[in-house]
Amino acid sequence: MSYFKHHVFFCCNQRPEGEGCCAAHGAIELQTYAKDRIAALGLKGKGKVRINKAGCLDRCDEGPVLVVYPDNVWYTFVDKADVDEIIAEHLQKGRIVERLKI
Repeated sequence: MSYFKHHVFFCCNQRPEGEGCCAAHGAIELQTYAKDRIAALGLKGKGKVRINKAGCLDRCDEGPVLVVYPDNVWYTFVDKADVDEIIAEHLQKGRIVERLKI
């Protein structure tokens, strides 16, 4: 069994002005939001969920992106509502959010 039930990596890569990157699309703020929501919902910790920042995940054209392990499911997202849906559906209920999956 894994140490965490779900380990979520948010691409928070930053590139020079004019070059597309997840950070320029709000990924850093939304990663912080997700981390706070997981804690508020009591989902943080061993056997539960871990939210981490990652460097470039090399899917810049689909960003911002995150990946949920061990499920190996990739998502794009644009706002807190998308992050809330991923938390509620995938992390809490085990259902993949097809509309955000890439």
